[in-house]
Amino acid sequence: MFIEWRNRKNRKPLIVRGARQVGKTYAINEFANDEFVNSVNINLEENPGLKSIFSTNNPKSIIQELSILKNTTNRLKF
Repeated sequence: MFIEWRNRKNRKPLIVRGARQVGKTYAINEFANDEFVNSVNINLEENPGLKSIFSTNNPKSIIQELSILKNTTNRLKF
């Protein structure tokens, strides 16, 4: 499922839903580490102040702000 999403030319954000404590975060982190040069894990429950970054519907702006915040470059492996 993740690879299919990754290979879509015009992919949209991936939303993973499920019961608590079943491995969603683990699966996504493993996928991100394997398939992308950079990945950032953002937990809005632990960092509620970051919610403002997502107030825009502009993915480039969101990525730019997260790149600065997490001190990483915006180099995505496609």
